[in-house]
Amino acid sequence: MIQRRLQGATVPALGLGTWELRGDACTRAVDRALGLGYRHIDTAQGYANEAEVGAGMRRSGVPREEIFLTTKVRPRHFRRDDLLRSTEESLAALGVDDVDLLLLHWPNPEVPLEETLGALHEARGRGLARHVGVSNFPPSLLLRSLAAGPTLTNQVEYHPFLAQEKLLALAEAHDFLITAYSPVARGRVFDDPTLRAIGERHGKDPAQVALRWLLQQPRVVAIPKAASPAHQAGNLDVFDFELDDEEMRRISALARGERLVDDPAMDWED
Repeated sequence: MIQRRLQGATVPALGLGTWELRGDACTRAVDRALGLGYRHIDTAQGYANEAEVGAGMRRSGVPREEIFLTTKVRPRHFRRDDLLRSTEESLAALGVDDVDLLLLHWPNPEVPLEETLGALHEARGRGLARHVGVSNFPPSLLLRSLAAGPTLTNQVEYHPFLAQEKLLALAEAHDFLITAYSPVARGRVFDDPTLRAIGERHGKDPAQVALRWLLQQPRVVAIPKAASPAHQAGNLDVFDFELDDEEMRRISALARGERLVDDPAMDWED
């Protein structure tokens, strides 16, 4: 497993996303993933599955200290008192004393960002989270987060069909990570002839090629959602091959601004 080390954190570069996983299916998926060797689990208050994620972690028998655990605060909880209270509720649901990473899930223009960022760093100072960051923040808001204090990551949609050059440049300049959700574009990578051809050369499928492309970018972490044993194992099977420079360029050239998760009010290039 590739590890990203920065700001005192060690982050497994490939994790398990749990969006849309519910009930015992979520618990089983987390348990199974940890059994396969995953050590990075991502959830959110908005996923309504924190309790099931925590149950899967306990069922797996993997020690808590070996798991990098992320959750995210709902935008409706961005007022100071609400953020602190909801974070404590998340910890109780997960059955943990703290999370490794606490993120703001989406910008909320109805609450002053400085108030929310202050509460986020207060949560960290209280020991509720070891590291903090943001999710779905465009460059202008991300810079305000960076000015407020250490920001470990910006979690955003990132896959071969959606470039993130501005955020990647900021990550390099300011020493933070980009966490890629929907890294296989919700399965659309399987229809791409370039990814299929590169995969055939390496004996891999297009999803594995897309994940490898992300993981070969030094400040990128990927969190594909996978519920089935086959998909979980397949996503993990990306550490025994390497894309050459030409292949990396060919995949980067597939970007076409295809955004699958959007808010019409957001200016992503701001």
